[in-house]
Order: sequence, then structure tokens, then C-alpha cells
Amino acid sequence: MFGVPFDEIAPIVGRTPATATQLASRARRRVRGAALPDAGLSAQREVIDAFMATARDGDFEGLVAVLDPGVVLRVDLGAAGPSKLVRGATAVAGQAVLVARGGADARRVLINGADGLVSMRAGRPVAVFSPTVHEGRIVEINILADPERLDLPGPAA
Repeated sequence: MFGVPFDEIAPIVGRTPATATQLASRARRRVRGAALPDAGLSAQREVIDAFMATARDGDFEGLVAVLDPGVVLRVDLGAAGPSKLVRGATAVAGQAVLVARGGADARRVLINGADGLVSMRAGRPVAVFSPTVHEGRIVEINILADPERLDLPGPAA
């Protein structure tokens, strides 16, 4: 991006130059292939609300209907456990039904200008749910559930 050779980048990220080159190549492919979210927040909210309602109700077919067949779910647990990657509407719907049974309170938030949710328990954030809605379906879900990164400081006293 800034013309820095990979043999200089590699030690910074703790990788070999070949691995740094491969990581950059994968990142460029991912960015090029990323779906743009639907522009209107109300359209995003409608799909996300349908997703959440069907997940709470355990409506597996309803969940699959609001998910793109190629949907990708990424869960970042940080040091709390291994990250997860789930692909496909059926697999993601199965995960959503399990998570919905967890009983966390979801609050709507804007995440990078798009609609999303923060799951709260006992007044503290436990996960950030950041879906990408494209053409009326969820095509990607990123969940940040890393306790260290969600341990936000309270307001100054």
C-alpha cells in the first residue's frame, strides 16, 4: 500500500516475507470480493430484525431465508478461545439458534455507519454483532466477543 517491501514488513508482523506476501494477497482478494452493504439503515434494520426474531423463535427455515446461501460468519473470541469461521446459510442458522438461547440483551448500534447490535449481560457488553446486509439478505456476520477488547472503561467520575 505504501511501497514498503515485504522483507521490511515481515519482522514487524512476526512472519516471513513469503507469509507476509501471502497474507497481503489474501487481504486484497477479500477486500475486492467484499459485498457492499445496502445503503439504507431502515433496509438493514428490517433484515437484522427478521434475523433476530427468527433466531429467538428457533425458526430455522426463517433464518435460512434471511441469510445469503454463501453467508460467512466470523467470531473473534480473542484470548478467550479459538476464533470461528462458519460458511453457508444452514451452518450459520444453526449457530444463530444456539446463540439466541444465551439470553443476552441486544441493543442496536451503528458500526462503521452500518446497523449492528451489542449484546449486553448485567449492563456490560459481551459481543458486538456486525452483519453486512446486501440485496435484502445477510451476506456476512462478524462477531467480536473478545472480553479484553470489550472491557470498555466507564464514564469519567
